[in-house]
Amino acid sequence: MKRDITLLINKSEITAGTRGASMGPEAVMTAARNIHSNYFGQYPIRTIQEFNSMLDQAVKHPFSKRIEGLIKVFKSVSENIQEVIGEGKFPLVIAADHGSAGGTIAGIKASYPTKRLGVVWIDAHGDLHTPYTTPSGNMHGMPLATALNDDNRQVGINSLSDEVVSMWEELKSIGVAGAKINAEDLVFIAVRDTEDQEDAIISRLNIKNHTVAEVREKGLDSIMAEVNEQLKDCDIIYVSFDVDSMDPAFTSHGTGTPVDNGLKPHEAEYFLGELAKNDKTVCIEFVEVNPCLDEKTNKMAEVTFDLLEKTTRSLEK
Repeated sequence: MKRDITLLINKSEITAGTRGASMGPEAVMTAARNIHSNYFGQYPIRTIQEFNSMLDQAVKHPFSKRIEGLIKVFKSVSENIQEVIGEGKFPLVIAADHGSAGGTIAGIKASYPTKRLGVVWIDAHGDLHTPYTTPSGNMHGMPLATALNDDNRQVGINSLSDEVVSMWEELKSIGVAGAKINAEDLVFIAVRDTEDQEDAIISRLNIKNHTVAEVREKGLDSIMAEVNEQLKDCDIIYVSFDVDSMDPAFTSHGTGTPVDNGLKPHEAEYFLGELAKNDKTVCIEFVEVNPCLDEKTNKMAEVTFDLLEKTTRSLEK
């Protein structure tokens, strides 16, 4: 099914632990222009409002850094996703830090409230922390917890103020109240850097992770078949692609939290392409390019643009 694509540019980086991801979408555009591609002239572009000025203010809540701004980001992202889907378009998102992806999921679920939503999370990290469990307070590690509506308090390590609890509950209720996805409809690919608290919820909810070792052992087609089998009862699918899912040896360290032993670019290309061809897929998001951290000039953005362009071709077939 050929999609009518709208590009959504989201430069929010208020949930990241390092600075520079806000320049990621522009770095991807620069990579396209450097090879004289007119990709970004072919599609409508919407720029989502960001609140990065909050980075110039003191952190008020150490276990949920800038949560008051993330609520605004979630609402803005969710509303834009709903508007694009309401127009009959396919939202292809290029975002800065991964924290706002919970807003993407909220917007998708609000657009399809009666549909069962599956999520394919291609990432080095589980992003399942909550303010109760986080060791860092960085909210780019929490988007999936908001979608699952699971606080994981069984292994909590932090005590929260009533104000933070209230804001956390508000954040989880954006789009639609309660859980947006079921744990059995969440599948990880390449997750390999998690904390004990995340391991606990992964085990408790039996969240499936296709490790890089399994990708190599079983083969790409076999892993994709398992993903499709797991999500066969879902009506719609969202794909979230964090560039740190890839091995920095084959890309660069141009992302906030690079982790060794990741996917090779051609493996990421395969998964993105196959998921783009799936008629159930209603949104794909690319996140976490950070040119400030790139030791190879703009290599991560160049690899990402190549993947973005090839994924787009699959969406249009």
